[in-house]
Amino acid sequence: MKFSIKTDALDKQRSDVLVIGVYDSLKVVYDKSLLSASSISHISTILKHGDMSGKTGSSLILYGIPGIKIPRILLIGLGKEKELDGNKYRSAIRTMMQTLKKMDAKTVLSHLQIVAVQEENIAWNIEHFVNEAMDANYEFSELKTVNKKTKKDFEFFVTVDKKNQKVAENALKKSFALARGIEFTKTLGNLPPNICTPTYLGKKAQELGKDHGIKVEVLDQKQIEKLKMGSFLGVAKGSRQPPKFIVLQHNKGKKTQKPIVLVGKGITFDAGGISIKPAGDMDEMKYDMCGAASVLGTFKTIGLLNLPMNIIGIIPTCENLPDGLALKPGDILTSMSGQTIEVLNTDAEGRLILCDALTYAERFNPEVVIDIATLTGACVIALGHHASGLYSNDDKLAKDLESAGQISMDRAWHMPLWEDYQSQLDSNFADMANIGGRAGGSITAACFLSRFAKKYKWAHLDIAGTAWKSGKAKGATGRPVGLLMQYILSKLH
Repeated sequence: MKFSIKTDALDKQRSDVLVIGVYDSLKVVYDKSLLSASSISHISTILKHGDMSGKTGSSLILYGIPGIKIPRILLIGLGKEKELDGNKYRSAIRTMMQTLKKMDAKTVLSHLQIVAVQEENIAWNIEHFVNEAMDANYEFSELKTVNKKTKKDFEFFVTVDKKNQKVAENALKKSFALARGIEFTKTLGNLPPNICTPTYLGKKAQELGKDHGIKVEVLDQKQIEKLKMGSFLGVAKGSRQPPKFIVLQHNKGKKTQKPIVLVGKGITFDAGGISIKPAGDMDEMKYDMCGAASVLGTFKTIGLLNLPMNIIGIIPTCENLPDGLALKPGDILTSMSGQTIEVLNTDAEGRLILCDALTYAERFNPEVVIDIATLTGACVIALGHHASGLYSNDDKLAKDLESAGQISMDRAWHMPLWEDYQSQLDSNFADMANIGGRAGGSITAACFLSRFAKKYKWAHLDIAGTAWKSGKAKGATGRPVGLLMQYILSKLH
């Protein structure tokens, strides 16, 4: 899709459809400099006949409105004016997209972004207009040969007044780059595990590097062995797919600037290893690399914006499968840090690959390290599918990430990381066990990771409940690229 900012009067603009918002009071939201009072009066008269309620989710198509050369007007319900918050605004955009997909239209002029959203401004409105429209138009049909949907390629003209033109254009640039990064993340997640292997992720990282001037290294098994990443390699033993350790470096900031480091869990398929998972819904374990996908999607956005910052991406990636050589319950691994780990459950493998990546991150002398992982089913039980779990050894970092989640509508909830939980990881035979029992499973997983992140400010995002959807809407969500980018961009100011 294409997006551009327009400031011209309506009589100078051409498109197939004009989109306007309507409250449940039937009040039409419009810019007086763009629409005449007579045209709005005509629309208001039609609305009085009761064909549209103005409630969230409602819509109405009008034809041949006097004073408007655009042939069709699409009215979108906004609900109660005083209750129009970010969620209702995004819902209105999705209603717009659902209706447009059923119409024979290619060019769309939108006034929807000028509505007053609680506590937000025109830049926020435009950013979320673009991201919601792109998300609603996304579909993964690359591997279908029959009943293949045809994604519509709309061109949107987003109207603003001239005083907001520069702000709007900056917001549009940022949001379109973000939407591209989110789409990239979703597509990687949706690919089947026989295609999206560790080697494939390495190739995609290298392509990103070539496209955007990012330094990329893809370390193979021998190089990983030299680094003594015994924990990571222990998980990889059960698969014929070779593990990869991917490092991306976007070094566009000052040499004195400490980098932000993003670490993404890249288990491209997780059968649980010897502690094998139940068969039901196991296909969704292709999404166990969504942490890695979110790091790559974030780097795509960073590259498109060419941000003047230093940002590092680290992705340990392998499969977790049962095999004669696979890790066994009772095995003891020696991590890159030298700490030993008793493996009580081979399905708690994400933390075993991340811990070596967290140790590797020390060499970059980071400002902060944020790891992103579909880590625990316990997080889904705790928070459902609305918020990602957020853990940190630094309260300011946690608050900054929470704030970024609120602004981006990609929310996370700060969970406890108290010392009280650490004893659940005690082992009789090693420095620690890799699980701490059923109670507080997401917390003890974060406690495990915290033992490898003591030399810097660190946060952990457990995205097991937010990285993908199940059921009829099955598919990757692209989260938490929005949160990560909002946090990164906040550091520019």
